[in-house]
Amino acid sequence: MKIVLIAVGRTSTQYIADATSEFLKRVNRYAPMDIVIIPDLKSTRGITEEVQKQKEGAGIMASLQPGDHVCLLDERGIEMTSREFATMIDRRMNQGLKRLVFVIGGPYGFSQGVYSRADSKMSLSRMTFTHEMVRLFFVEQVYRAMTILRGEPYHHD
Repeated sequence: MKIVLIAVGRTSTQYIADATSEFLKRVNRYAPMDIVIIPDLKSTRGITEEVQKQKEGAGIMASLQPGDHVCLLDERGIEMTSREFATMIDRRMNQGLKRLVFVIGGPYGFSQGVYSRADSKMSLSRMTFTHEMVRLFFVEQVYRAMTILRGEPYHHD
């Protein structure tokens, strides 16, 4: 199974991009994982939040494939411990999915079409983080999940 993270906008803070790349390399030792970037909209001054969500949503939807299990990283999603997250990934791997896709939306969230396509929603925290940091935190959690599943000493309860 391949794990895919779809995110709107590139990471412009170099140290966050470097750390995200490092954890992505670590994850790929266990399972294939890619990050797909949906380009930022160039000019958003003259458009509403809803139109921006629709345009970003079209890019997200174009990146999805039939059969993908889509999980939105959303503030209204369920919260999990690292062990629960590892169990969820393991369960999806055992189901024979080709792709487990996680999505980070734009600054205003997701379009209704993306919400309708989603199979689940999860929240990393009730706190608010920049989208760049969410990418880093999420990829680190995938790495942590892999080490938990392999019984390696990275995670401590």
